[in-house]
Amino acid sequence: MFDKSTNCRLAGLLLALAIGLCQSSWAKATDLYVNNIGGDDLHNGLAAESNTLEHGPVRSIQRALLIAHKGDRIIVANTGEPYRESVTIQGGRNSGLFRQPFVIIGNGAVLDGSMPIDRDVWKPVAVDLYRFTPELKSTLIYIDGRPAKRVAVDDSGKRPELAPLEWCLFDGDIFFRGEDNRLPEDYSLSQTGRPVGITIYEARNLVVENLVVQGYRLDGVNAHDGAMNVELTGLTCRGNGRSGISIGGASRLIVTACLVGNNGRAQLRTEGRCRARLVNCDLIDDDPQAPGLVNTGGEVKIENNEPPPQP
Repeated sequence: MFDKSTNCRLAGLLLALAIGLCQSSWAKATDLYVNNIGGDDLHNGLAAESNTLEHGPVRSIQRALLIAHKGDRIIVANTGEPYRESVTIQGGRNSGLFRQPFVIIGNGAVLDGSMPIDRDVWKPVAVDLYRFTPELKSTLIYIDGRPAKRVAVDDSGKRPELAPLEWCLFDGDIFFRGEDNRLPEDYSLSQTGRPVGITIYEARNLVVENLVVQGYRLDGVNAHDGAMNVELTGLTCRGNGRSGISIGGASRLIVTACLVGNNGRAQLRTEGRCRARLVNCDLIDDDPQAPGLVNTGGEVKIENNEPPPQP
């Protein structure tokens, strides 16, 4: 049996060891760099620029997530070229440490799930008016990499009038009006393609900041379940088929200074038993077909002190 003083000394040693392990883990946290022009997924990600065959940025965000460890930071270069990928942030290595979150710094880079529209699908309807039948009703249209203006369909049963460069979904078809004597192929037209931009599952102590997430068939960001102490800050989530941000399951999120608009069915949607706190966010709800907030479960607290700037 140990006496009281021995027990105290053992307790002190164990506490010191625990603190040491935490500090050791903290010290090992690493910055990983991503560059979709100058990077290579065979690189180690440990430098912003390549200087050997192995030392330099990786090419994709998903590759950085696969080689990252707890508490690391992923720094995404804004090259002006969209990152055309879907990424999954999953618990374990993609979580934070004690007092040190796992961070993705977007630097304003664009994560884009859209895909080009085949020029051969368009059929003429009238002068400068064309249509095609999308595979999914959640399809949205882009011009030059930005959401095209969508015209809502009312209850009259009639197709709405479209101004040049506007579109609508009517009777299962997408209608698009071009400018005078211009064909759809004269524009850089694309449609929502990949399912989800950022999927967060079972991640803890996570920060995702300063990314544009657009062009996905379902959600820009989907905190599927078990996302705890997660902060989305400074994101622009636009032109996604279902919602800009979706929070579900038992997830707990803080959404700060995010601009969410032009999404297909909701700007932000919640379900399950989630809890979301929105601080200084702008949910653009000027489309009656896509309200600012669609709450089918969970708890949402909105705090607006100063509105963020318009895009």
